[in-house]
Amino acid sequence: MVHTLDPQHDVASLLVAIVRSTYHSWATGRMLEGAIDRWRRLGGREENLIVADVSGCWELGAAARAFAERRDVDGIVALGVVIRGETDHFEYIGRGVAQALTDLTSRTGVPVGFGVLTCDNAEQVKARTGGEAGNKGAEAMEAAVQTALMIRAVRAWRPGKG
Repeated sequence: MVHTLDPQHDVASLLVAIVRSTYHSWATGRMLEGAIDRWRRLGGREENLIVADVSGCWELGAAARAFAERRDVDGIVALGVVIRGETDHFEYIGRGVAQALTDLTSRTGVPVGFGVLTCDNAEQVKARTGGEAGNKGAEAMEAAVQTALMIRAVRAWRPGKG
């Protein structure tokens, strides 16, 4: 018999951290609002949500790692914006942040909802922070919560228990 895990939807018991870059705060603020709103709609408790600001996207990895190392944090949401400029800086920052957060999840098993936008211009950012393309902060929160719940279900599952 094949077992399909159905995670308990006890979001209220999760502890989630949001790490947010304050660079381009006009956009990351909107993403933060979206993430917090989604947290509430999913049933998360406000006292179980931690928000930590860092200066730029590059610093997201270090802040996320600090939360992952606590061992009581069930999920992390990383929020940031990188807008293409005239140099290769955009490429280095985007790849570096993505790699740091991917490595963190792989090493620790703590899911990181990836809410780091890499856009060509401000219009694309606006579309993804509450505009026509939704709010990527809200989507990152949903991904972190769903994955944290699934990880709990995987760790709790025992043969013969469904």
